[in-house]
Amino acid sequence: MNKLHLGLTCWKPESSWNARSLCDQASHAEQLEFDSYWLPENHFGNNAMPSPLTQLAAVSGCTSTIKLGTASYLLPIRHPIQAAEEVAVVDQLCNGRLILGLGRGMQESVFNAFGVDSKEKRKLFASHLAQMREAWNGNVIATENSSDNICLSPLPVQKGGPPLWIAAFGPLALKQVAELGLPYLASPMETLQELKDNYSRFNALLKEAGKSPPATVAIMRTVFVHDDPRLCNQVASTLAQQAGKFRRAKAADPRDWALIGNRTYVEDKIAEYRQALGVTHLIGSGRFPDVDSVAIKTSIENLAALNR
Repeated sequence: MNKLHLGLTCWKPESSWNARSLCDQASHAEQLEFDSYWLPENHFGNNAMPSPLTQLAAVSGCTSTIKLGTASYLLPIRHPIQAAEEVAVVDQLCNGRLILGLGRGMQESVFNAFGVDSKEKRKLFASHLAQMREAWNGNVIATENSSDNICLSPLPVQKGGPPLWIAAFGPLALKQVAELGLPYLASPMETLQELKDNYSRFNALLKEAGKSPPATVAIMRTVFVHDDPRLCNQVASTLAQQAGKFRRAKAADPRDWALIGNRTYVEDKIAEYRQALGVTHLIGSGRFPDVDSVAIKTSIENLAALNR
């Protein structure tokens, strides 16, 4: 089995999501030889991160080899040409290290704030993505005035744009990803059995669409790797309390969808996921509000050690 590409999302902030905090985290992840560092997008809540590309632009200047990703950049609420420009600029700044994880969004309050009809999100997603890919390929940008004859500049370093991974949950989202023939980024809050079912459905949909299975099989998991069982139980308890806030967390026991335990346990669980799904990329999330930064950094270092 090939080496696993192991990524890491931003973890507990020391004070706020400022450039110094994010750069310190990404630099630490790079030193530990993680393959990628990821920022989410969320709006209006505590510790909101509404502009992951802007924040990754800052991170690009303090790193040199680690890939930088969004999980996930919400297309329906953006103008596609402005989004295409921003992606291209960040890909230039990081010299072609960007991975663009894309999403449609799910919170009605966000769609309302941006004046977008949530019922149109899949249609807008498809339309916006098509326009962005045309722009990244250097093609003339379609406008109401057909004589404008304008093209995107600068173009991304990566020809045709950065790698695209699409977050999906549910049959309609999986169908849209399959029709595009792009990698599906699996939710961190589904059990292994749910992921097996989703990938079985996804592969069938790819076949229906006449698409080959993508080489990238990427999943996100909440991960805490520590030899102290007390801390592991504390993390599991916190996640169980938080899970009730998310309609997608069906399993009552967080250990059904999170990797929580000592190094041997987590290593065995990762192997189980790889065997069952053919996972090529695992993105570990470790934002635990009730766990101190020392314990979180120990967990991150333990996770990195599993992949050496």
